[in-house]
Amino acid sequence: MQEKAIKILEAHRTMAISTLRPDGWPQTTIVGYANIGLTLYFLVFRASQKLANIRRDRRISIAVGGEPAELSQLTAVYAAAHASEVKDREERSRAWCLLQARHRNLMDFELPERTEAAMLKAECQFISVLDYREGLGHIDEISLSSEGMARADVRVDQWGSVAVRPGLLRPKAIRD
Repeated sequence: MQEKAIKILEAHRTMAISTLRPDGWPQTTIVGYANIGLTLYFLVFRASQKLANIRRDRRISIAVGGEPAELSQLTAVYAAAHASEVKDREERSRAWCLLQARHRNLMDFELPERTEAAMLKAECQFISVLDYREGLGHIDEISLSSEGMARADVRVDQWGSVAVRPGLLRPKAIRD
């Protein structure tokens, strides 16, 4: 199941990331990312609210997916992760190379100075993989321990099983 999640992550370039604001409300933004397995790298400016939120609380949520032509082809990854700043110079440079490879529009730019931007790494811990190709509402869930050990479960989201009842999700032309 981890491979399925990684395949989805590698097929996309942007993710929604949610952090917690000081008042407790979630804040969601879109960022470009690159990944090595279930570790995601992204760059944020030091003056950003995202970085301030992450410094206060490392827990983040991410969502990665696309918009398929048919609902039955939907795949997505949702994850809870711990984010931290990459401080090692070599890892920061490797992460920048990964970002440039995934986002060709960055190829002409140099890695911003540490004083301007922080390279962040998010290590996924609780992962949900939606794969409606296996049936509406199909979700694989993976929990990773700090040692990298995985526990996996499969569930079907209730709306998926309800949606297949006759008459619930029909194209408008059929209803009229």
